[in-house]
Amino acid sequence: MSGKPCIRGLRYSVEVLLDLLASGMTAAEILGDYPDLEPDDILATFEYAALAARVGTVLAVPAA
Repeated sequence: MSGKPCIRGLRYSVEVLLDLLASGMTAAEILGDYPDLEPDDILATFEYAALAARVGTVLAVPAA
């Protein structure tokens, strides 16, 4: 994924999930459209975005 942070090693970048949420999709809609994802993946997306907003630059975060 060209170095972009991804969810759980899947080929879904944090950026794509944030774009979907920003476009108005609900977490339930995203989970319905992307069956590989789990509810915790949406929460991890928000966690990563919050961390990025706090520090400005974020490195890889180990999977829980």
